[in-house]
Amino acid sequence: MGYMDPGNFATNIEAGSHYGYGLLWVVLLSSLIAMLFQALSARIGIVTGKNLAELCREHFPARVTMAMWLASELAAIATDLAEFLGGALALSLLFHLPMLISMGIVAALTCAILSLEKRGFRPLEILIATLVAVIGGTYLCELMIAPPEWPAVIANTFVPHLKDSGALTLAVGIVGATIMPHTLYLHSGLTQNRVMAKSSSERRRLIDFSNREVLLALGAAALVNMAMVIMAATVFHRVAPGISDIGAAYRTLIPVLGGGAAAIFLVGLLASGISSSVVGTMAGQVIMQGFVRTRIPVAVRRLVTIAPSFAIVAMGCNVTRAMIVSQVVLSMALPLPMVALLLLSGKRPVMGEFAVKRRTIVLASIAALVIVGLNIMLIWQAVA
Repeated sequence: MGYMDPGNFATNIEAGSHYGYGLLWVVLLSSLIAMLFQALSARIGIVTGKNLAELCREHFPARVTMAMWLASELAAIATDLAEFLGGALALSLLFHLPMLISMGIVAALTCAILSLEKRGFRPLEILIATLVAVIGGTYLCELMIAPPEWPAVIANTFVPHLKDSGALTLAVGIVGATIMPHTLYLHSGLTQNRVMAKSSSERRRLIDFSNREVLLALGAAALVNMAMVIMAATVFHRVAPGISDIGAAYRTLIPVLGGGAAAIFLVGLLASGISSSVVGTMAGQVIMQGFVRTRIPVAVRRLVTIAPSFAIVAMGCNVTRAMIVSQVVLSMALPLPMVALLLLSGKRPVMGEFAVKRRTIVLASIAALVIVGLNIMLIWQAVA
C-alpha cells in the first residue's frame, strides 16, 4: 500500500500534466529498484527474525543509529503528511466538507482500522487488499474512459530522458514516492508476525515465497502508478497542461470526462489516503521500537505525525505542493535504509548461508547510487 499513497497521486499527476508520458521510465525504474530492496528487507526479516531497525541498532555505532532514527522519524512525518492530506482532500472534495473536518474524519478512520491488528494480521491484510483493489479499479475505469496513445506510452516507458530542471525535481519526487524509506523498515518487521521458520529449508521456502509476493504486489503497484501518469498525460497534458493541484485536477475532469470520472478519481484518492495512513503508522511503530526500544500508543503517534498536516492547512498552504515536497524529503532520506540493507544482507555473521550474492550487492549498489546521484543533482540545481 505504501507504493500507491497520495504522494504518488501528487507526483504522478504533475508529471503527466507537465511532461505527458515523458517520465513513465522513472516510474518503471523506481518500481524495479523497489522490488529489489523490498525483497532484501523481507529476506533479512525472515532469516534473522528481527526488523531492519533492530539490526541497525545492534550492528552500527550508537551515533549512526541515532542519526538513522531521527532521519527515519522525519521521513515518517513527511510520509504521514502526504497520506493524511491526500485522504482529507479527497473527502473534502467528494462531500464538500471543510478540510479540517475531513482531516478529523480520516484520523478517526485510521485509528479504527488499526484496531483490526488486535485480531491478527489477516483481517487487516484483507481490508488493505480491498482498498488496493478499489484504487486499481478506479484507474482501470479512467483508462477506459480516456484511452491513451499506446505507442507513445511504450516508447517513454523504456527511453530515459529528462526535459528540464523541473523534470528532475519531479523525477526525485517520484523516486521518493515510489521507494518509500519507511516501507523498507516495515516489511522486515511484518515478517516477524507471520510464519516463523524453524529450519534452513523452511527459511529458503519462505524467501522464495516472499520474492514472488514482492514481484506480484509491487508489479501491480507499478501498473497503478503508471496508469496515474498515463491518465494525467492523456487528459490534463492536452486540455490543461501544467496542472499541479489535485483539486484543480478534479475540477478539470468534470467538464472533460464527466462527473462520474471525477468522482471515481476521488474515490481512488480517498482509499489511498486512508489505507496508506494505516501502513505509515505501523511503519512508525516498527521504526521507533526497533531503534530506541520504545513503543507509544497508536493515538499518540498519530497526533504527533499529523500535527504538521493541520499546520499546513491552517496556514493556507497549497496542499498538493506540500505533498510533492514531502516526497522529495523521502528521497533524501532513502539512501540510509538502502545502504543499511546492503551492508547487513551481505554479511555472513548476520545472514549466515543466506547472505546475498555479490552480483545482487553490485546491482543494488548501482541502484542506490542512481538515487543518490539524482538527489545530488537536485541539491546542486537548488544552490547553483
